Amino acid sequence: MLFNSQLFLALFLPLVLITYFFCANFLYKVPAVRHIILLIGSWVFYGWWDIRFLPLLAGSIIFNWLIAALFRNCPKTVFVGIGLTFNLALIGYFKYRNFFIEILAPFSNFEGAVNPLILPIGISFFTFQQISYLLDLKRGQAPLYNLIEYALYVSFFPQLIAGPIVRHGEFIPQLKNNPCRQGLWERFSRGLTLFTIGLVKKVLIADTLGKHANSVFEAALSVPPSLMESWTGVIAFSLQIYFDFSAYSDMAIGLGLIFGFTLPLNFNSPYRARSLQDFWRRWHMTLSSFLRDYLYIPLGGSHNGVKRQICATIITMGLCGLWHGAGWTFIIWGFWHGFGLIVGMFWKILRLRLGTFNIPFLISWALTMLFVVLGWVFFRAENFQTVGHMFQAMFGLEPSGSNLVHPVKTWHLAIGLFVVFLMPNSQTLALEKLRSSSLIAALLGLILGVIFFELGKGSIEEFIYFEF
Repeated sequence: MLFNSQLFLALFLPLVLITYFFCANFLYKVPAVRHIILLIGSWVFYGWWDIRFLPLLAGSIIFNWLIAALFRNCPKTVFVGIGLTFNLALIGYFKYRNFFIEILAPFSNFEGAVNPLILPIGISFFTFQQISYLLDLKRGQAPLYNLIEYALYVSFFPQLIAGPIVRHGEFIPQLKNNPCRQGLWERFSRGLTLFTIGLVKKVLIADTLGKHANSVFEAALSVPPSLMESWTGVIAFSLQIYFDFSAYSDMAIGLGLIFGFTLPLNFNSPYRARSLQDFWRRWHMTLSSFLRDYLYIPLGGSHNGVKRQICATIITMGLCGLWHGAGWTFIIWGFWHGFGLIVGMFWKILRLRLGTFNIPFLISWALTMLFVVLGWVFFRAENFQTVGHMFQAMFGLEPSGSNLVHPVKTWHLAIGLFVVFLMPNSQTLALEKLRSSSLIAALLGLILGVIFFELGKGSIEEFIYFEF
């Protein structure tokens, strides 16, 4: 089930909301009832996509909770090790099995069969959340929660499929709060506003730009596009993934607020960053903090010398690329950003030593954006032949073009660029700046109505991060 579907908007969300708030209002002394309602709703939401994987989600939750219970009763590191091995094996089998078989086949007698596997949706997200919980438990930074609370933490449907990656301490303590507490209507209105902004981003901007980006990269599978086609295609994809992912983040946080929960911010205008380090503080913020806290810092981080920092950066960003997809283009994309972060690190050291070389904002921003946009070629391309064709065209080595490209309207790109660089951040707008008024409520209802009927006209596009 997708947020941007009529089924979700007209049936699932109203039904779960009514039932949840009914229990919160009339059975407020028994919070477990509303928690169970929300858990059942979340499992229906997940199982609607493919019910065969619902036992996988439930089994993963129960196994990790039992591991946590064993560790609390007998605090031996081996239990956490078993849990981590289970989680990594789960994601490794479904997401990387065929990739590793293809790598090993030419160098050994291993003849494992490469079979098409359906990737369980959201497995990277709910697995990482449980890994973070087990590691915090080992560090003495997490209690043992009851099973219902833990299951709801992992399964909460707004963030289950594509994040944000929520830490246990950011969500489970909020379960004690009655959603009908003071400020209900302000939370509801702000959450609905943010959800609507995300819906507009997805349906009217991301999906529209995606048609051109897809046609350019599909054409580049066989022949290089023209100079203009290649650059408009890469810019279109850069905007598509920006609006697609920020839309999901807005919708997830907005839905959480509607139900009375504050989810962590996950997207903070990353294309306004003036350095690559700043970009990663703004893009997929919860993944960045996860990798920092559970991988980069344990590997040595920035406090154990330059060599250790370089190694930690390369490993972290390489695994970040692998997390995004089981393919060499994703890994190269990760290393690309790792290399950029290392260059930025040396530039910072040079500036501190010399006390000069302050780059003007516009130049540092432009260099950062160029680096990020070029990196998206690796991220989007299906293979290195496509990468080669795209770079060949982008650097003017193939002026003729493919004539296989879905035309892009200039004003589509212009609207995307205008929103990215000149409009207020959607979360700041919805959660801080907007004030309640009948005019805003009427406009919100009108926009939702238009989008609802727009969704009935054609096929519904999945979110890009569903693939990860």
